[in-house]
Amino acid sequence: MTDTFDFKLVSPEKMIFSDQVSMVVIPGLEGDFGVLSHHAALISTLRPGLIHIYRAGALLHRIYVATGFANVNEKGCTVLAQDCLFLQELDKTNLEATIREKLEELANARSEERREALCRDLYFANIKLQIIAKNLDV
Repeated sequence: MTDTFDFKLVSPEKMIFSDQVSMVVIPGLEGDFGVLSHHAALISTLRPGLIHIYRAGALLHRIYVATGFANVNEKGCTVLAQDCLFLQELDKTNLEATIREKLEELANARSEERREALCRDLYFANIKLQIIAKNLDV
C-alpha cells in the first residue's frame, strides 16, 4: 500500500497543481502544518508563505500562496489560494521595483481606500522578498 493522497492547489484563475503526493506542508494561520495520508479532517486559514509538496521523501515543489483555505478530508487535501506562484517564479528585481513604485504611489495617495490597497500590496511584496532571502537556492 502506498501512503499517498490526492492534493490539489487551486487559484481563482486555474488549477495550479493536482497529483498524488506523500506529504504537503502548509502555512496555516496558526503555524505550518504537515498533511500525510489518512490525516484527520480539518479546515485551516492560510497565511502568506510556501506550500512544500513531497513525494516519496523528495521535495517536488515549493509554491508561494498569499491567502486562502486548506481543506483536509478522507478524499485528500485541497488548498484554495490567492496569488499562487512557484518559488522559482518569484523575481527579486521585479519585487524591489514594485515596492519602490508602491511607496511612491503611497506618498501621493489621496484616499484612505487607495492607501490601504497600497499598504496591502507592499505587505505581500515584502513577504515575497523575505521568502526569496530564506530560499537563496532559487
